Amino acid sequence: MRKKSMLLVLSAMLAFVLVLSACSDQSGSNNNQPSPSADSGSASEKPSEAPPANEEPTEITIMLPLNIAETPPDTIKTELEKLTNTKLTYQFFPADTYEEKLNASFATGSLPQVTYLKNQATFIKFKEAIRDGQFWEIGPYLSEFENLGKLKESILNNTKVDGKIYSLYIGRPLARQGLIYRKDWADNLGLSAPQTTEDLFAMAKAFTEDDPDKDGQDNTVGLTDRNDLIYGAFKTLSSAFGTPNNWGEKDGQLLPEFMFPEYIETMDYMKRLRDAGYMNKDFAATSKTDQVNMFQSGEAGLYIGSMQDVNSLYNNLVKNVPTAEVATHNKITKPGGEFGIWAIPGYNNVVLFPKSAIKTEDELKKVLAFFDKMMTPEVANLMYWGIEGTHYTVVDGKAKEMDDKDKIEREVKGFKDSVIGEPETNGQYTGYHELQARIDAEKFIIENEPVAIHDPTAPLDSATYTEKGQELQKIITDATYQYIYGDIDKAGFEKAIEDWKSRGGQKIIDEYTAAYKANQ
Repeated sequence: MRKKSMLLVLSAMLAFVLVLSACSDQSGSNNNQPSPSADSGSASEKPSEAPPANEEPTEITIMLPLNIAETPPDTIKTELEKLTNTKLTYQFFPADTYEEKLNASFATGSLPQVTYLKNQATFIKFKEAIRDGQFWEIGPYLSEFENLGKLKESILNNTKVDGKIYSLYIGRPLARQGLIYRKDWADNLGLSAPQTTEDLFAMAKAFTEDDPDKDGQDNTVGLTDRNDLIYGAFKTLSSAFGTPNNWGEKDGQLLPEFMFPEYIETMDYMKRLRDAGYMNKDFAATSKTDQVNMFQSGEAGLYIGSMQDVNSLYNNLVKNVPTAEVATHNKITKPGGEFGIWAIPGYNNVVLFPKSAIKTEDELKKVLAFFDKMMTPEVANLMYWGIEGTHYTVVDGKAKEMDDKDKIEREVKGFKDSVIGEPETNGQYTGYHELQARIDAEKFIIENEPVAIHDPTAPLDSATYTEKGQELQKIITDATYQYIYGDIDKAGFEKAIEDWKSRGGQKIIDEYTAAYKANQ
């Protein structure tokens, strides 16, 4: 495949959005948080091999997206070079336009030795170039490195291309979704944490109709939601009803989630909430900013999404309602159902190693040795938390950020988003929290992992899905909103499914089913 041809393909799909990529949506506050199930003693405490004193530093150029306004100073880079015996050149580019830079650099053969992608969607787009031999296959080398060999096999499997490993991954907790609610409102009304979807419905009703803030005014609503069927309320509620995660197996083939009856149940449930006025009726046109503001202003009492959002929600809420209390909760099921929660593939981004920049196997091994050192507690903590005493302190064996949040974001954030692995594999500290709702959230996230509902297509490929995924998904997204709003009925939704199938969806089903059976 010629690079020029690849550029055209990538540019044509620039707007493509993968279901789990929105680490675009969650990549803001959530990506700053460590995995809760970490064991900081599980990785070696020092680099596996200290470089000889007279060894020349390895020169490495690294390209990666920047999720803050300005390029970070060299505070962390200088310390990183000392710990890893490297001379590093970081090429930071704004995340909003990062894919354009990736495409242009690929087309001109100017990608550096270490190339971070933007998210899982970008990874999908680059699989054609990976198959074409433009990037190093690194799987055979991982066992040669003590720390790289600790990366989770299950997550590495989700990054494979045709059964081979070409990338290292930036790990994320599998399932962070749950409920954040106004505990003071619940206490005022004598309500406990909801166990079923009907309990949740009753709480939304009471929060709307029963004056939960006791101010004598009709000025509250139950659920606040936004125009996002994935990281908003819909997909988490869908898990409560037992819907598969994106795709599920039925009668020997893989089918999309919206072809399962549980998806219809979820739409019916949200339609009931909306029709009754127990949530913001214009949720399909509500941004995340406006959704969050409804909770933080004291207007809404239920927020369904990442439980790690609770810190920022609470901190801003008490500015407006000083007496407010919040709580987090998981394990909500439909009556008689079993608890499960949808999961991401365990990573939010990957890093590739272009053959155009790394010419020899020896050079590749030197670059991989840098990442092996990155996966030691000393280096991982430096890159994720910063310098102890300057950016964080250690309390009860956990990292507690210093009060100067602006300094931490300016100096550390740019590097934090590039750390390979997760605390269980690289030994970095988990975060220290004082808010009980956040402490509970971390516990719930651990509890979510064993019952996580995985997407069976995560390690699979469908050429048609890659080509037409966004276009076809819009058919279903629009139909889902129309159903909940009452603009179409079940027959209308089924018609949308037939439209999806006729325009390429059936081909996606066939391709994913064939790939799934081949992997059995």
